[in-house]
Formats: sequence, C-alpha cells, structure tokens
Amino acid sequence: MRPRHRATGVVALALLPLSLLGCGIGGDDDAGDGPAIGRAPAEEAATKSRERVQAYLDAMAAKDVAAGRSQLCAPMQQAFDAAATGPNGDFADHFEVPKAAITDVRSGPRGQEVSASVTVSVGARDVPRSLLFTVTRSGADWCISGEAPGGHTPEPSVNP
Repeated sequence: MRPRHRATGVVALALLPLSLLGCGIGGDDDAGDGPAIGRAPAEEAATKSRERVQAYLDAMAAKDVAAGRSQLCAPMQQAFDAAATGPNGDFADHFEVPKAAITDVRSGPRGQEVSASVTVSVGARDVPRSLLFTVTRSGADWCISGEAPGGHTPEPSVNP
C-alpha cells in the first residue's frame, strides 16, 4: 500500500504546475508590466479622445470640412461626405457655431464617450445642442467613430 500512496503523491505533484497555469500562476512574469497591445492607458485614451473631438468642434466653427473629416474613422467618412454640408449637416452653410465646449469624457462600451455642448446660430436665434461623440483607437491613432444627439452630464468631482 505504501508504494501506491507514493505514486499518487508524485502524480499530484506533477499535475500541480499545469493546474496553476490556468489560474495565472506560473505564466509569463512580464505579461503584466505594460499595457496589452491595442489597449491604451485610461489617461491617454481620455486625452486623445478630447483632442479629436476638440479638433472636430474647431473645424465645425471654422467651416473647415477637410479638417472635420480628418478626425473621423474611415467607415464614417463616406456618410460624412454625403451629409456634412447638407441642410442638417455639421458644416451646413446656413448656420454658425459661436460656442462649442467639451463637457465630459468617460469610458463607454464602444470606446471613449465625449460629451459636448454646441450652440448653433441660425439667423438671430441661438440653439443649444448636446452631442455625444464616440472615439476609438484605430491602429496607432484615435478617431471619431460615432456622433449622436445627447451626452452625459459631467461627473461630480470628488474632494478627498
């Protein structure tokens, strides 16, 4: 009976390293040292997203269609080309954008969500609009992958 217990113990010890690999123990020690490929730290994501949306808002105010288009991800560019200067487009000739500001940036299910408040002037009438931009990483760069009415209210600041 003694040799049988010894064999069971040896088999259990031999299988232990294999079972620990499934728990993340015994794997590559360098794997957690930096960001995974394709993922950026949260701070970089928020900064790049804010920059892209601000450049788009600046392009709207300046009526610079090419600058606005360059902030968009490739799949959005064809629809942008068809609608940007149309009657309801962001770059329509019949309205001005005297004020545009980013009000909130946060992580969302499809990328970074950037809320903006835009004032549109049509004649003597000012109309405030809230927009929600989705910004995602495309290769080594960031681009706007979505724009929709609405947005988030700024998160309250926490005082320690």
